[in-house]
Amino acid sequence: MSSEIISYSAAHRAAVTALAEQTLDLPEDAGEAASVIDRLLDPPAGRHTVRLVALDPAGALTGVLFASVREGDPSVGHLDLVAVAAPVRRRGIARALITTAEETLHGYGVSRLRIAGNDPCYGWPGIDVRYTPAVCTALALGFEQTRTAWNMTVDLAGAVAPADAEAGLAAAGVTVRGAEPSDVPALEAFAASHFGGGWGWEAGQAIARHAAGAVAGCHLALRGAELLGFAAFGALRPSLFGPMATAPDAQGLGIGGVLLRRCLYDMRAAGLATAQIGWAGPVAFYAGAVAARIERVFVLYAKPL
Repeated sequence: MSSEIISYSAAHRAAVTALAEQTLDLPEDAGEAASVIDRLLDPPAGRHTVRLVALDPAGALTGVLFASVREGDPSVGHLDLVAVAAPVRRRGIARALITTAEETLHGYGVSRLRIAGNDPCYGWPGIDVRYTPAVCTALALGFEQTRTAWNMTVDLAGAVAPADAEAGLAAAGVTVRGAEPSDVPALEAFAASHFGGGWGWEAGQAIARHAAGAVAGCHLALRGAELLGFAAFGALRPSLFGPMATAPDAQGLGIGGVLLRRCLYDMRAAGLATAQIGWAGPVAFYAGAVAARIERVFVLYAKPL
């Protein structure tokens, strides 16, 4: 059965979401497939994207591909999502989608294609090692493994508000509070000044989603009017914690632990049983602070175009 590859349009959204819900069947993804699609369809302003769908002769959707170009380096492209309906796998649909995307991206000037999260707006750091068909497809199409990444899981059953630790910060002249939409410009400037990348955008998205009633939020640490740190959750999907950052000259005060616990408490209050610390960096910190454990392991791939 042949498939026609065409550009995605808003008319395909419901079918794409349904396909994602059927194919993203790992427990950590199954309930948030719609959130992943919503997020990938609403990237930072100005991001160049390629969105394709595969249709069978009857017009039914059999596959989808979302790709994007990296901000700041237009020579690099990212495969953000590839999904094919289970009944029609191993019929060349994924290959046709990816080949078409490669041709389009190459026309944009992309010379290297990654299967890796195009931060700050992505679904996963790479391919979860349990999605075996995706790993097989990447290898068959000439991608080479570049590195690994992981998410850490936190059991939220014991998440409590860090009142004692907050009192300690207050004694040192540091206050903590929930972020508001008016804080976004200062957050973006803080993130850009100290950490670069798109952490300010992610924090702003978490604040906006919280204001809209979604499971998301952001907490700040301040000394007077000076922003010392922030932690956010729900910017990319409800169960995902991050980003979090503390100003270099304020590290060691316990700010990160307080902000982390505030977010986890909010996530528990929203009804979540576990949280994922996305693309976790300081493993020892998270393990010690909230008994987080490495659970999701991702392989990242790349190939020249």
